[in-house]
Amino acid sequence: MRRQEAPTTRRTVLAAALAATVTSAVAAGCTRHGTTDDGRAPQGTSTPNGPHAGGSVLAVKIDNVAAARPQTGLDSADVVYAEQVEGGLSRLMAVYATRLPEVIGPVRSARESDLELLRQFDRPTLAFSGAQKKLLPLIGSAPLRAESPEQTSAAYFRGSGRPAPHNLYLRPARLMDGVPGGAALTTGFHHGPAPAGGTATAARTVRYPAARFTFTWSAGPGRWLVSLEGTPGRTTAGKRLTAATVVVQYVRVTTSRYHDVLGNYTPYTETVGSGKADVLRDGQSFETTWSRPAATGGTTFTGADGSPVNFADGPVWVVFAKA
Repeated sequence: MRRQEAPTTRRTVLAAALAATVTSAVAAGCTRHGTTDDGRAPQGTSTPNGPHAGGSVLAVKIDNVAAARPQTGLDSADVVYAEQVEGGLSRLMAVYATRLPEVIGPVRSARESDLELLRQFDRPTLAFSGAQKKLLPLIGSAPLRAESPEQTSAAYFRGSGRPAPHNLYLRPARLMDGVPGGAALTTGFHHGPAPAGGTATAARTVRYPAARFTFTWSAGPGRWLVSLEGTPGRTTAGKRLTAATVVVQYVRVTTSRYHDVLGNYTPYTETVGSGKADVLRDGQSFETTWSRPAATGGTTFTGADGSPVNFADGPVWVVFAKA
């Protein structure tokens, strides 16, 4: 699989802006999962901003190491994207449009790949704990509302019972003035009856070097039960994490320009282009082709006959796997 030869105009402009802003090659800022919180703390000196208009999605970067589990509010997300980060670990981006829980977290740092992924939405709000300092100019220039604790400290708080950085939580009502609504989910996904030609599938596991996702079909609730590193995924309220549709999307993963303080370079997950994907729904797996010609559009999934592969109604988990 190859990405488009010519990058999008926006990506070119942003890269040029970053190059003009950043001239040092000194590593700083983002940590892996140590004792600091990506260089950003919620008790900053910034003036709290008011809530944003509710017409665009809220995307929240969520911690997914063992010390961060169970997470809060993840079961309310319409779409959960799983990506590989430094050291072979994983991080989640939860996208909210039809429901906003009272609290979401633990919130962690953003990555360069997130900016390309979020271009599919119209001015999304990105909630994150911070970023590698050389990435911050790129985030600031992106067509989104960047809301870290430094920008909107009143929307974040530190929870008790966990050490930093795994205890930073978001109150989304302090960022959003209402529920965006399903029309804001410009993902390109098609929902409807299951296509023909699926393969019966009881479970599916996707592995990163230091992370593992397993989805097990449960006919009772008609959902895929989510397990993380072999442990059933639950929220802090004890609710099991489930998905109506699971997408294992095979993408090109390269090395970004950014690394953590330990020298681990961040993988860059390319979500513009095309390739293979497996769509899991209703206890079946469907081989598909995914296509996203431009960053400003969503991703379509088609079967061998070229027709769209419908997703089931309910939460979607997309796990980016290396092609």
